[in-house]
Amino acid sequence: MKTAIITGGGTGIGLATATQLVAHGYRVIAGGMDREDELPEGVEFVKTDVTSIEELDSLMQRTDRIDALVNCAGVLRHDKEWEIDDFRFVMDINLTASLAAAKAALSGLEAAGGSIVNIASMWSFFGSAGSPAYSASKGAIVSLTRSMAVAWGKKGIRVNAVAPGWVNTRMSSKAKNDPERGPRIAARIPLERWAEPDEIGKVIRFLVSSDASYVHGVVLPVDGGYSVA
Repeated sequence: MKTAIITGGGTGIGLATATQLVAHGYRVIAGGMDREDELPEGVEFVKTDVTSIEELDSLMQRTDRIDALVNCAGVLRHDKEWEIDDFRFVMDINLTASLAAAKAALSGLEAAGGSIVNIASMWSFFGSAGSPAYSASKGAIVSLTRSMAVAWGKKGIRVNAVAPGWVNTRMSSKAKNDPERGPRIAARIPLERWAEPDEIGKVIRFLVSSDASYVHGVVLPVDGGYSVA
């Protein structure tokens, strides 16, 4: 049985990805600080602070082989991110933890010929007046993904990223439920609707599968056309 480890796997896109992978025969270990009350059968949740190297090491050591690592852990501080402490907090979780998790998983990924998927964002390509740390962290994920791909391809490890647009999750609920902003956002999206988490999870499932065996170093927008509108 293939094994996937998903940081941030207890909610949102991470949980949707876990659900997809379990349905396709994976054992899934989800690490994070938050989770939904009910998780799909086959998803093992391990409370994990992704800013702790020790806790990430412990998470990765739960299996000898890692066929897929999906770095979904992420936070947003909205209008607080111009403060240095909040900026660092967001960068530590959204960016540094992705590198730390990948390094902790490296031997297991190499043993399995595994795959990493990082989570970038439409904000990788736009500036944000209210969330500079989120935008900066997601922009850096693009470069980190490419650097990982160049460095670790020779180890037989594929590395890619998805760049979701507006997705119906807890993190984006404030914007979606705003009576003015929510409809305005949807109107700009060429597909005229927000994504559901499983639509991102299905793309991630493809990227870690053998069907994507020659896809490497790619940052794939999954945004309903938002970034080209």
